[in-house]
Amino acid sequence: MLAAGCLLLGACHKAPTAGAEASPASEAKTAPRAKSQPTADEAGNPKKNENEGVTLTPEQVEKLGVVTQAAQPIDYTEEAAGYAVVVSHETIAQAVAELVTAQATERLSRSALLRARKLAGTPGAVSADVEETTAQKAEVDAAARTLTTQRLSSTLGMKPPWKNGDKDATLQQLASGTIKLLRVTFPLGALSGGTPVRLRAAHIGANKPGMGWNMQEIWDAPADASVPGRSFFALLKSSEAREGERLQVWAPIGETASGVVIPAAAAVMSEGKYWCYVEKKPGIFQRIEIDTTKPTSDGYFVTEGVAAGDKIVTTSAGQLLAKESASGAEPD
Repeated sequence: MLAAGCLLLGACHKAPTAGAEASPASEAKTAPRAKSQPTADEAGNPKKNENEGVTLTPEQVEKLGVVTQAAQPIDYTEEAAGYAVVVSHETIAQAVAELVTAQATERLSRSALLRARKLAGTPGAVSADVEETTAQKAEVDAAARTLTTQRLSSTLGMKPPWKNGDKDATLQQLASGTIKLLRVTFPLGALSGGTPVRLRAAHIGANKPGMGWNMQEIWDAPADASVPGRSFFALLKSSEAREGERLQVWAPIGETASGVVIPAAAAVMSEGKYWCYVEKKPGIFQRIEIDTTKPTSDGYFVTEGVAAGDKIVTTSAGQLLAKESASGAEPD
């Protein structure tokens, strides 16, 4: 009986199983560890809010040297590119001189013929042979004047923007080199309409999009045998282009669209895309993706994401991107 009681008492105080002992420890190991979120004070970097952007304190803004600029509204028109050559004024001057000479010779011959015919039947009348010779010379000189005019049209086109022949002021300025004549050629298929209403020219390799000289006096030119496409003449009123120089030329195509300009200094690249920062609220900067396929003289034309008057970061945008990237890193 005593032995049986001892066995029963030992069963009542049985040690817990291995599984029961491991359970609390296992739960403790699998419980997620809370991670403290960094703040501007702890990490030394700005906080990032997915909805509002990157927040900087006034001290951080001053330290980074962040400068903003209001987005400027502009109208943008897509352009087709072509090439032009500045025609030597010597060629024009020679053609004008030949035309002036031919016209003067024709006038003299016609005057001689009229005088001979008026004297017919008077004591001062010339012989019939002399009159016929005078008439023949007048016809030859008229043909020479016509040929010279046709040569001039091959040099300056069939429909130049002047009407008074060799005495026109524009033609005289072309002959003297005061105004430059451009022969412009656009590749085949670049232009879908008729004669462009305006053109823009600039030095090759030394221009910014949107810069250059604007031209509005444009007319058809004979086709360029070396380049398939359409050719035009245009008047360039600038002394910066040199005779014989090749220029790049643009003609507007498509409809004009309204948008804003993103300054080139504001664009930063990340994740294979271009971005800019906009100050949505004081000290809060939001990164906006931008389209850089429409360059202008001052930056890039965009129609989405940024509105006129928005404060665009133009200085230290790269540092702002670095700060944003650092604030998004997971803490150790």
